[in-house]
Amino acid sequence: MRGTPGAVLQPAMVPHPREEQFTVLVVDDHPLLREAIAARLRSMGAGTVHEAASVAEARARAQANGPCDLAILDLGLPDGSGLDLVTELRQLGWNRLVVLASSDDPYAVRSAFQAGAQAYLLKSASPAVVTDGVKRVLDGGVYADPTVAPLLATGTRVPGTDNTPRELSAREVEVLQLVADGQSNKEIGEALSLSALTVKSHLSRIGRKLGTGDRAQMVALAMRAGVIR
Repeated sequence: MRGTPGAVLQPAMVPHPREEQFTVLVVDDHPLLREAIAARLRSMGAGTVHEAASVAEARARAQANGPCDLAILDLGLPDGSGLDLVTELRQLGWNRLVVLASSDDPYAVRSAFQAGAQAYLLKSASPAVVTDGVKRVLDGGVYADPTVAPLLATGTRVPGTDNTPRELSAREVEVLQLVADGQSNKEIGEALSLSALTVKSHLSRIGRKLGTGDRAQMVALAMRAGVIR
């Protein structure tokens, strides 16, 4: 995480936390990293720092303490998906969620923001960049590690059969990912709460954008672009 002004994205409209102190939940299964993050947050003005080493512990903390001003979560937890935890906390009213990850995989980055994260930071980041990212989120903004920011800047563009980049919507990307996972239109509809006819319409629109109606080719084009995996 090496911070540059270009890493800052458009701010979201969320309330500002208490200026004097803020509360934090840090979720990571590595004690030394978790303690280092907690120490840095306290130096930034965190009044209370809750710690958890797993999805189960994080859920228990969230239930016991309610939404904190900020949560910093590892994606690779021993008992479940950090992305699922981001979604759960978001639904419970946590408005500031920071992902701290080892991977700069384009799919992981986009998935984190789609799940509701406000920042994506790499574990290789310098302490100063972690501070920048946390401050940006506490101020109501959105932040991406400079290494992964270009992935977001290009949106979800997929070169079609004519090599011209086409922009896919978040829903179209979700549909394509499920196609890549081998699901039928009916199964995709059930997963996304859509009718099979709506799924078919999405696929037709994707096909027109990419210049092919072949499901396998659409998936291959999206995979090469790093939009799905």
